[in-house]
Amino acid sequence: MATTEDRIRQIITDNLDIGREPDFGARLGDSGVSSVDCLAFFKLVNEEFSLGLVAEECRQFETLNQLVQHIDQKTA
Repeated sequence: MATTEDRIRQIITDNLDIGREPDFGARLGDSGVSSVDCLAFFKLVNEEFSLGLVAEECRQFETLNQLVQHIDQKTA
């Protein structure tokens, strides 16, 4: 079974044109992804993991690692 990080990586690969492997430790604000694309990404994450995150909550995640940890806690 794919890990949460693997599933997030696949969502990024399929939906965001960042031109490189995602850095799970880097700040999301430094990723070069537009705010519109970022919101669309979080919508896809919500669907993939059956979460109920709203846009305001998405700002709490500074890195993809933090998002992965949050998902793992919610789905454990």
